Amino acid sequence: MIRDIALGQYIPGDSLVHRMDPRVKIVLVFLFIVFLFVAQNFVSLLLLVVSVAACILLSGVPMRHYLKSVKAILFIVLFTSVLNLFYGGGETLLKIGFMEIKSGGVSNAIFIAVRIISLILLSAVLTFTTSPTSLTDAIERLMKPLKVFHIQVHEIAMMMTIALRFVPTLLEETDKIMSAQKARGADLESGGLVQRAKALLPILIPLFVSSFRRAYDLAMAMECRCYHGGEGRTKMKVLHAGKRDAVACVVVVVICAAVVVSNIVLPTVLS
Repeated sequence: MIRDIALGQYIPGDSLVHRMDPRVKIVLVFLFIVFLFVAQNFVSLLLLVVSVAACILLSGVPMRHYLKSVKAILFIVLFTSVLNLFYGGGETLLKIGFMEIKSGGVSNAIFIAVRIISLILLSAVLTFTTSPTSLTDAIERLMKPLKVFHIQVHEIAMMMTIALRFVPTLLEETDKIMSAQKARGADLESGGLVQRAKALLPILIPLFVSSFRRAYDLAMAMECRCYHGGEGRTKMKVLHAGKRDAVACVVVVVICAAVVVSNIVLPTVLS
């Protein structure tokens, strides 16, 4: 169901991850995502998966929220994994016509699936433990050097955070519209691809109208509160990086170094 999608939600809490500086969290998540694609063997990937699991436990967010995040992209994970089954060398395990599934293809499929799920879970840790306001401030601070090139950093950060904030709202609105259309006798699940696409029109049109109405109401509310961009504005909460952030940075750097060493040393040992 659409309402099961947990993307963009913030779960209030007082865990160690909640109390970390949002700037540090964004940088570390970005670094982790990069090294998820740098990992070239199952040892380095396992190290990153264990690290993601530790982040999930330290976040204090109930596991059901993370399961919802994975459930939302399960089809993409399965589809990508099935495609990768047919790429790779090694021993032939199954032959379907002119296509062969080899041991290397199975390894590729597992590798890709674990990598995508880890990426989604790590992104969920960031959004679950960081409020939209903190995300806005952190993104703005991280993009501050771009002001040299006359880029409107505050406005860009505000737009990104508002978009992320309204993802759950739009998903909830979509679910309500679908339920209302089904109650009126609309058939959204049967028929071919073209018929299903046509059945989506009674959902998309009200959704677009509702989205534009929400955008207009938000713009009006910001204008009534005399919002005119970031110039001259002060921050109610000033961001400070503490000891826990320094420790987290050291731990992540050590993990990334271990991944690089594993990529270099393990192939040499096996050969």
